[in-house]
Amino acid sequence: MPFDLLTALPPGLTPQMLAVYGFLVCVIVMFAADLVRVDMVGLLVMVGLPLAGLVTPAEAISGLSSNAVVSIIAVIIIGHGLDRTGVMNQVAAWIIKLSGSSQKRMMTLVAGTVALISSFMQNIGAAALFLPAVNRMCRQLNVPISQVLIPMGYAAVIGGCITLVGSSPLILLNDLAGSWWSANPDLVARQPFDPFSLFSVAPVGIALVLAALVYFIVLGHWVLPKCTPVADACTLLNHDLECTYGREVSKVFELKVPADFYTRRLEELELRPKYHATVVCISKRSGRYRVTEPGRADVIEPNDVVGIVGNEEHAQDLAKDLGWTMRPGLNELSGVLSVDHAGITEAIVTPRSELVGKTFHEYGFRKKLRVNPLALYRQNQVILENISEIKIQPGDAFLLHGEWEKFHLIRQKPLLAFTEHLKGEILHPENAGKALACLALALVMALGFNIQLSISLLTGAVAMVLTRVMTLDQAYQSVDWMTVFLLAGLIPLGIAFEKTGAAGFLASGLTLLLHDFLTPVTLFLLVGALTSAFTLFVSNIGATVLMIPLAMNMAVQCQADPRIAAMLVAIAASNTFILPTHQVNALIMRPGGYRVKDYVRAGTGMTIIFMAVVMVMLWGFYGISA
Repeated sequence: MPFDLLTALPPGLTPQMLAVYGFLVCVIVMFAADLVRVDMVGLLVMVGLPLAGLVTPAEAISGLSSNAVVSIIAVIIIGHGLDRTGVMNQVAAWIIKLSGSSQKRMMTLVAGTVALISSFMQNIGAAALFLPAVNRMCRQLNVPISQVLIPMGYAAVIGGCITLVGSSPLILLNDLAGSWWSANPDLVARQPFDPFSLFSVAPVGIALVLAALVYFIVLGHWVLPKCTPVADACTLLNHDLECTYGREVSKVFELKVPADFYTRRLEELELRPKYHATVVCISKRSGRYRVTEPGRADVIEPNDVVGIVGNEEHAQDLAKDLGWTMRPGLNELSGVLSVDHAGITEAIVTPRSELVGKTFHEYGFRKKLRVNPLALYRQNQVILENISEIKIQPGDAFLLHGEWEKFHLIRQKPLLAFTEHLKGEILHPENAGKALACLALALVMALGFNIQLSISLLTGAVAMVLTRVMTLDQAYQSVDWMTVFLLAGLIPLGIAFEKTGAAGFLASGLTLLLHDFLTPVTLFLLVGALTSAFTLFVSNIGATVLMIPLAMNMAVQCQADPRIAAMLVAIAASNTFILPTHQVNALIMRPGGYRVKDYVRAGTGMTIIFMAVVMVMLWGFYGISA
């Protein structure tokens, strides 16, 4: 007898469902084994599903225009606008000031702040806004960004559980639960539906945020990727420049001047001829006043903190001879001398430069351009001493230290030609008010006028361009298109799960299997587990729409409160940490350099803690019983 697939399948299971399950397995394998880039996984799903007949072509590419993807694009543009106007610099400086050099404190402050913002703003928006600030803080403190982004991302997801406007499932909660209530009057004894208020879920959400912070503070060392910074935050020269200029000016050091030091001018100390050291910053009065381009007439006073560029051996000799204390890494000067803010680059004097025939001292180089010359390369010779008094010739190559923003300004003048790509960009703090107004406009539209999030955020992004906070080209360049195509490809997979009935088949099958063992507690555990599982592969909205009616029906059968069952579904739809399928997890995957195994390791414990805290809070605050 020939084999018949349809008769061999369990009742209710269709070939289309099997095909969807097959796609899901393939996606997980490609993620786990790193067979292709994550955005290629999304593109393969986007192409494969319509070819297999599981979704229509329009549904396959619908992710590119989905609310989530458009929101991500818009909020990244808004975040870039806030970053280039210096707003996120201020946020980063505030967190660094509070956290000091403690990685755990910095991680806690970042995660807690993002969770708070996420309670009133969609979690993807809160995470995207903070990405530039987190990048900057990690570089300044020499902390691996992989140790911070997962806690920040998880906090953004959990923060959405604090209010009814923090996440899409909770926004839908009253509508979906109210619809079921109206459609089943006999099951609820014709009682009127009591809608949830804005802060009805706040006790659960706050408890979840606190549990997540404790989890990463206590277990972060074991569950977060054990990465090291790419380079020493104090190392300034790349390989090519080090080969040319040697290691005499390769690192920046921070030294503390003792209280009994006798005040002297820099030229009296003769730091360059004796130690080949260049003073690039002097912090005075406990950081309240800084000299960032010190000249020969500037003075070193007791209790000053001095930043120098040199090599470690000479810096130690300098500290020993003068009685200064050399600090490990950058502390007080981290915001000024970190590689994110300042660095070393090489520049060549052009034949038509007005520097030709003059010395740096005659030209007033430090005062006019606000950068520090470190070394001169001329005729295959490196000159470190008295370079400010040497007549400049065309073709001279200078090693310069300064803020990246100052180098960008110098590049606009016909003085020097830079041989290296300049980091950073020119900040425009005069536009900070405009950038904040654009963000406020987007938030007011979304929260105050209930306009769809993607349209609200896109309005804010467009306003950034119209108000000249940035150009349209800069807006396009700021978007991480890898994240966009990863998400756009996973959305049609969720559509296929719902359209073919694959999600419903699993839910109903498990419910039927465990029906005889259901009590209110086991019911809520089952509902939470099912919702958590579906939201990994189906959109959190799809999982919510599917599970709320099912959970409320099951609650009535077990004599449990159907409202609490519906609320549990809306909260558990945020329990999505094990895979990078949630928008926030996908957003941080590339910047953090994460692989799927990193999410599995960190997310498994978070998922268990999430469910445990939710169950305890439902028992303690909402009165569920066995």
